[in-house]
Amino acid sequence: MILIPMLVFAIVLSRGKGASLLAGYNTMSESKKETYDEVALCKFMGKIMYGISFSLLLIAFSEISGYSFLFVVGFVLLVFFIIFAGVYTNTKNRFKKGL
Repeated sequence: MILIPMLVFAIVLSRGKGASLLAGYNTMSESKKETYDEVALCKFMGKIMYGISFSLLLIAFSEISGYSFLFVVGFVLLVFFIIFAGVYTNTKNRFKKGL
């Protein structure tokens, strides 16, 4: 059931919209938000959300089919996407405007 809202969120973000739904970004001051490329950040997070949704789909299929290797693959991918997104977004000012 959680997969459907995640896919909807991924679609919204991949269109460059919905930055106010991103944790951390929506709590920034307006002056600090202006220094970030909102569309690029949303598109990147949309791609991450697609990856997380795929991971959750694999985990769900493992429960339905009984194949435990799908759970392991889904869980490893889930952890990978979360760590990758955290490291990628917080290094080298990738989403700052004018860099």
